[in-house]
Amino acid sequence: MDDYRYRQIEQQLMLQISSGTLGPGARLPSLRHVSLRSRVAVSTVLQAYAELERKGIIESRPRSGFFVRRDTRQLPPPPRNPRPLLRPHTVNRSQLISAVLETVGDRELVPLGINCPSADLLPYRELAKVAARLSREDPKRQVGYLPVEGSLELRRQLSLRASQAGLDVRPEEIIITCGALEALHVAVRSLVRPGDNVLIQAPSYFCFQQLLENQGVRSIEIPSHPRHGVDPADLERALGRFDISACILTPNFNNPDGSLTSDGAKREIVELLARREIPLIEDDVAGDLHFGPARPSVFKMYDDQGLVILCSSFSKTLCPGYRIGWIMPGRFYREAYEVKATTNVCSATLTQEAVGVYLREGRYDRHLRGLRRALQEQTQSMQLHVSRTFPDGTRVGRPEGGGVLWVELPSGVDSVELMYRAREAGISIAPGTIFSTQDRFSGHVRLNSGNPWTEELAGGVERLGSLVAEMVGGAGR
Repeated sequence: MDDYRYRQIEQQLMLQISSGTLGPGARLPSLRHVSLRSRVAVSTVLQAYAELERKGIIESRPRSGFFVRRDTRQLPPPPRNPRPLLRPHTVNRSQLISAVLETVGDRELVPLGINCPSADLLPYRELAKVAARLSREDPKRQVGYLPVEGSLELRRQLSLRASQAGLDVRPEEIIITCGALEALHVAVRSLVRPGDNVLIQAPSYFCFQQLLENQGVRSIEIPSHPRHGVDPADLERALGRFDISACILTPNFNNPDGSLTSDGAKREIVELLARREIPLIEDDVAGDLHFGPARPSVFKMYDDQGLVILCSSFSKTLCPGYRIGWIMPGRFYREAYEVKATTNVCSATLTQEAVGVYLREGRYDRHLRGLRRALQEQTQSMQLHVSRTFPDGTRVGRPEGGGVLWVELPSGVDSVELMYRAREAGISIAPGTIFSTQDRFSGHVRLNSGNPWTEELAGGVERLGSLVAEMVGGAGR
């Protein structure tokens, strides 16, 4: 509890500093004052102050207290997400997306482009021990096929976790997939046919666009607010104008802008679609990565007709390389089962069984607490460093969870050109253009905050800021 409280105090102070309430040179409240106000021990407050001092945000002065460093800058304003044109678009982004994916695993590049947590933040040794134990105990089982729907133990654990989050989903209503992307692939193939209209938010995960392109369907984009996600009014407007076969939405920490849709808006969106019997494919891959005390709800919590298909995975939280995802298809279980069966029969046995045992032994929640703390700290460090090293006119996101930072560049800077210049300078980034079927985000970039903050990472962000400054013809701050 003390660990959570000191980080809560640290976060509150960070917000006051980044918003300008506590400006450069300002004296922080005394340890005793914060202790009494927050009802915690003085040592807990001191721990929060020491962490801010370690990050270079505040400094202590003998017999005077703690002060915001004079070189600490307020965060720039948050990004603005342009409204997309409300009309069907044929998706065609594969070539540019491939250019981004080429950087995966390139150790010569500072890894700001791909949304993936560092292996240093993941329990790979514990998972390896579980897998080795299973191989010793029953090696014959681990080389055989599992049923199409996947490991029963893993599905039991996912059902249990769902019930803890307020969802009533039985193990037999879950299908294990090769990551969340295959879960989304199964969902899309279960619902749409070539020529159909599928509604997505803009910006959204670029692989959604590839899925739709491969299926020969058209996307209709509605805006995603960089803080609040999808507005039900925008959804209703689109539903009134077009024949929609399905929707794909990410309510919790949308990739790339980090937006979080409110519970009220989630309920309203589900009700709007239910009245028209339109299926909703929900991407909840980052839902466990909340920076606040409570996990946000999912669309499926408000679904009483089986129209919400929830897709998720452990790729952002536990083991990207294990490729463990799942789909809760609701009333579309039979269609999803058939698509999965004809795609690759079943997912890998050993990795499914290992993750199932890992969850059963109660290790996951402890790991998640540490991972969330690390991602929050890394995102804060990224925010502050971008604000210090990028030129005026830059706008920086305020995600409340996840592992990416959405940045709006100064006017006139093209993110695709920046991507190629950055690669020559040894840095990978994800240009905003790939997150929409329309050219509405050419002035934005997504930066990965999933790696521990190091001098190499800080240097990469600083070099990137210098490149942006060169492109606007000004000096970096």
